[in-house]
Amino acid sequence: MRAVTIERNVAQKAEGSCLVSFGNTKVLVTASVETSLPGWLRGKGQGWVTAEYGMLPRATGSRTRREATAGKQSGRTQEIQRLIGRSLRAVVDMQLLGENQVTIDCDVLEADGGTRTASITGAYIALADAIAWMDERKLTKGKALRESVAAVSCGVYRGVPVLDLDYLEDVEAHTDANFVMTGSGKFVEIQGTAEQVPFSRDELNALMGLAEQGIGELTLLQQAALSA
Repeated sequence: MRAVTIERNVAQKAEGSCLVSFGNTKVLVTASVETSLPGWLRGKGQGWVTAEYGMLPRATGSRTRREATAGKQSGRTQEIQRLIGRSLRAVVDMQLLGENQVTIDCDVLEADGGTRTASITGAYIALADAIAWMDERKLTKGKALRESVAAVSCGVYRGVPVLDLDYLEDVEAHTDANFVMTGSGKFVEIQGTAEQVPFSRDELNALMGLAEQGIGELTLLQQAALSA
């Protein structure tokens, strides 16, 4: 694992927030609570958790045009924010959340590989603080947050299974995978792709073992951040 840091409460106006770093990758995450729901959910006695993701223009080596300027989100952006939303909803009891919506915003300040995994890991912190804020105001109907969730990347780089790839490793990796897991070790989502050379079952098992190790470390860091 690269050095991972989590700094909570960095956005004072948000109900939950953190700045998460995986090496040189830095993501600002905020959680916003709304006591209104999308029309298709109203009257069903449950809440909703959703996410939005974006990269600042100079998160990368050269300036990237803002998607708002182009008038539409890229397919990559839509895929990542859906992944973040799915990952968080997997650990939330929507009935106990009450008729409230929590929107998670993940803004990449610097990108050096693993922006989606850093976003998910930090999003859990912001979500936990937002739900605690809701609990204090009796907006929830019970313990809505069932357990933690975190994510990490793995890959086969120069023939060797590697944990938490940076950008240069990711570009050159023959196999690239992302694992989303709960704190209790259950899988939420696995994304894996052979970029050049197909990978074997043994290599998949090796990557899975690395992911379990990495998620275990991230879970401890999340617990430490929330107890600070």
